[in-house]
Amino acid sequence: MKKILLYCLLIMMFSVSFVKAQYTMHKMIHVGYAYQNQSFGEIGGRLLFLKTDDVIYRIGASGLMGDANSEFAIMPKVQGDVLINFERNVDLYHSYYFLAGAEVTTKYAAPKIGVNLLGLLDLTAGYAFSLDKKGINGKELKGLNINFTLNIPLVLLNDLIK
Repeated sequence: MKKILLYCLLIMMFSVSFVKAQYTMHKMIHVGYAYQNQSFGEIGGRLLFLKTDDVIYRIGASGLMGDANSEFAIMPKVQGDVLINFERNVDLYHSYYFLAGAEVTTKYAAPKIGVNLLGLLDLTAGYAFSLDKKGINGKELKGLNINFTLNIPLVLLNDLIK
């Protein structure tokens, strides 16, 4: 499992350097809530790539933190998303996008679909497939997956601090 995560991380790093020359890249931090048979808080970073405003690609890594079987647990997560908007020439922060993607942790893999509102708020749902039958603190993580995430562009934070 560690090899798979390492390979995914390496592929993401190489793809970032390749794609950066062709697409505009924005850095973001995100905080949110994830439900996967347990409630988890999430915090991490994302890279957003866009050439036009109708198709956007995102990759990210984060940590899920929560209480599983009365013990505190932390899981790493990597994710990739494609955001699609059928309207052209609409500003990123004044629109909605349909979202399709996948997330992988050390315990489960979950394809997901959802909607992104105003370029800042993600509402997604999917189904998780367990990768580790032992789960986290003895609880297997599979089934319904729900995420609510707030994306904060670092450019916005930089402007607010000044």
